[in-house]
Order: sequence, then C-alpha cells, then structure tokens
Amino acid sequence: MSRIGRAPIPIPSGVEVKINGGMVEVKGPKGKLVRNIHPNISLKIEDKVLTLVRPDDSKQNRALHGLTRALLNNMIVGVVEGFRKELQINGVGYRAEMKGKDLVLSLGYSHPCPVDNVAGISFEIGQKGALAVIGIDKEIVGQVAANIRSLRKVEPYKGKGIRYVDEVVIKKLGKTAGSK
Repeated sequence: MSRIGRAPIPIPSGVEVKINGGMVEVKGPKGKLVRNIHPNISLKIEDKVLTLVRPDDSKQNRALHGLTRALLNNMIVGVVEGFRKELQINGVGYRAEMKGKDLVLSLGYSHPCPVDNVAGISFEIGQKGALAVIGIDKEIVGQVAANIRSLRKVEPYKGKGIRYVDEVVIKKLGKTAGSK
C-alpha cells in the first residue's frame, strides 16, 4: 500500500470539506478550492479526518492513491496557511515594481516585462531584489513563479537573472581564467 496514500489527512477547525461525487470542495479562512478527483479513489470523512481508499492494487490505482492524497492535503494546507514561493533578482538595473495589481520587471531588455495578474495570486516585493509569489493553490503559485523565472534565467558567468531563493547556481570560470 502507498505510504503517502494511506496516511490520513486531519481536517483542522475552521476548514470545511464537501465531497460531491468526483468533486472535492475545501473552504477555509483564506479561501475556497475545488478539484475533481479520479473516480477510482473514494473518500471518507470520519471524526475530522479524511481518508482515501483505492479499489485494488493495480499500478494506476496505487499511483492515483498517493497523488490524490497529496493534492487534497495541499488544498487543506493552502486554505489554512497558504503557499509562498520566493525568488531573487540579481543584476545591475534588474528590479521589480508593482503597477496597480500587476508586476512589472526590468530585466535588462529594451522593454519592461509585465507579469499578468492571475486570480488568487499576489506578489510581495522585498529588499535587494527579493520577490515572493503568494497564493492558496500550490500548483498555481509554483507555475507563476516558474513563468517569472523563465523571463530571465540565471546565466552561469556573472549570476545575473532570476532564481529561486534556495536554488544553487554554480558559476563558471571565464575564458581568461581557464587559459592559465
């Protein structure tokens, strides 16, 4: 049995979980999330604990068991705490600024790079090029952060560009350093 799939999900106080056929709706203090789940996985709520049951041990059902449990747990964590992905902008003249609700990045191109406002996502700009993507849906927060990072990936010689805060960038030596 899947170790992740068989772990029960505790439902904190203030969180409401509704199951309508193949649709799960989670409401909490930060908002509401809705997700369709695969029909092979069945859900049970008993004593503020959500458990998942799979019909058999086929490869697909084993994979869906762990996946569905992780997705539902992320929904519950999202509506209670929310998710945050932090980015670091490095480079001379590289900066981020808010214009209304939209994020505008200056990344050394001849034009500014606007980032469209996605529903449920907010941005926070900190000191020295720090940028945070905040929201309740982990999937959307990660995708928006990846889209921002793809606007100017870190180059390996000077380290200029956008990277995740916990990302390690190994710098390469220039051609003059390698000739000696």
